[in-house]
Amino acid sequence: MTAPAENPTPSDFIRGVVADDLRVGKYKKIVTRFPPEPNGYLHIGHAKSICLNFGLAHEFSGVCNVRMDDTNPTKEETEYVDSIMADVHWLVDGWADKNLGGAPLYASDYFSKLYEYAVDLTRKGKAYVDDMTPEETDEFRRIGKESPFRNRPIDENLDLLSRMKAGEFSDNTRTLRAKIDMSAPNIWLRDPVLYRIRHASHHHTGDQWCIYPMYDWAHTLSDYIEGITHSVCTLEFEVHRPLYDWIIEALELPEPRPHQYEFARLNLTYTVMSKRKLIQLVNDKIVNGWDDPRMLTISGLRRRGVTASALRNFAYNIGITKYPSMTEMEVLEHTVRNEFNRTATRRLAVLRPIKVVLTNYPEEKVEELEAVNNPEDPNGGTRKVPFGRELFIDAADFMETPPPKYFRLEPGGEVRLKYAYIIKCDDVIKDKAGDVIELRCSVDLESKSGGATSGRKIKGTIHWVSAAHAINAEVRLYDRLFSVSEPDAGGDFKSFINPQSLEVVIAKCEPALKEVRPEERYQFERLGYFALDPDSTPNKLVWNRTITLKDTWAKMEGRAPSRP
Repeated sequence: MTAPAENPTPSDFIRGVVADDLRVGKYKKIVTRFPPEPNGYLHIGHAKSICLNFGLAHEFSGVCNVRMDDTNPTKEETEYVDSIMADVHWLVDGWADKNLGGAPLYASDYFSKLYEYAVDLTRKGKAYVDDMTPEETDEFRRIGKESPFRNRPIDENLDLLSRMKAGEFSDNTRTLRAKIDMSAPNIWLRDPVLYRIRHASHHHTGDQWCIYPMYDWAHTLSDYIEGITHSVCTLEFEVHRPLYDWIIEALELPEPRPHQYEFARLNLTYTVMSKRKLIQLVNDKIVNGWDDPRMLTISGLRRRGVTASALRNFAYNIGITKYPSMTEMEVLEHTVRNEFNRTATRRLAVLRPIKVVLTNYPEEKVEELEAVNNPEDPNGGTRKVPFGRELFIDAADFMETPPPKYFRLEPGGEVRLKYAYIIKCDDVIKDKAGDVIELRCSVDLESKSGGATSGRKIKGTIHWVSAAHAINAEVRLYDRLFSVSEPDAGGDFKSFINPQSLEVVIAKCEPALKEVRPEERYQFERLGYFALDPDSTPNKLVWNRTITLKDTWAKMEGRAPSRP
């Protein structure tokens, strides 16, 4: 399968800043970072951040670090670290992997240095140990009231901080807070907590620590320690930037210093991207784990069959702005279809089979018909597809009482079998329940390509599989997990679960699908694009529908499909 050419380098305000900084010599080398918290799996919003941060390093010959912001031992696990690195490598390898700063880094690797900075800040009189409860702290910050412990002597603060580190105090009894301005309009400057006591084992440092830094403290100083030049994050952290800058100034850290830049996060219709809500979907068993193909996690998209190049083309080129907006799901789907139309290998499969008997076709005869592997690829070649007296067609391609402008098979009607003959439905066989189980058809034996009647004008063309040669496969027909475009807009988001988000059928497939490659993508002709699921075995193929051939949702909603 030939990989598609990716789109040109995008242009946005962050890339403009980086280019200007290099031009004036502010930095010698660009260093960015992707800093996930290892408390869940990455989702498509993270893909945008990965592609931006690695894209900057790739475009400006810099380095991008993957750093685990692992400051909360009660929620973080090695499983999440492993999944994050697997997702990052899958997305950037072969594109920007040369800009990856080696193995993952950890904020917890800097705990000793972060504590030294905390001691220094306290010694400067810019931090204090507070004995208020978490609830009192939140309330005092909300109303802008100073803690009664705010003016403790420096020596007492240093002593208490040392004893906090030594494990002398129980959880939630003391914190270290920055001493900034309790009347500041920005609540993040109202003496934020820098350290809290938490007697919990850490996935990376074990039981070495019982006090842990808060996110802003660890994030800011980890950026400085690593020499990050451009700390790129999503827009909700814009209000944190004054604290980011205050920490660096208060510690009087020498240049070069990092600077934080914010961009609008990815908001996508028909999905949720809150980690808390994704965890709910998993824990409530609404989906089958983090990599369920209905999830917009990177691992779920990968299992569904979305390729790294397609996701990268979407995330890398979706646009970087300062203004929140909603991106239509159709933009992602169009990107996937656009790639797969060029690259996917074509095969024949029947999802809901009805047997067709060609009554005037010789019983023992088997033909090998020529079928193209990919009409979009001049070098795609052809394959041989067996054809015989008994076939399977899809139940959706036959109706006893069709509506007007129905161009598939009906009693007395004709259709062309793709790559084969024109057939006519002569008789319909039903079971006792009245369900159609077999169609008896006559075939125009001269209508195959090159035959005397091959030029006859027939409006409908349908796909088929030879019954004698068909192989069975489990096919999982995935659709959008939510039935409304904005499940977060109001009420319980779980009430909008799409009941048709997964249907499982046993399909009949052409024998060429015995020889498949997991990394290849396939178009089941007229049905959609499919990929092998990891559940597949040589004796039982399991296929996931990655996406349909057309945007059926736009048609249902009566609007034109969206485009990037």
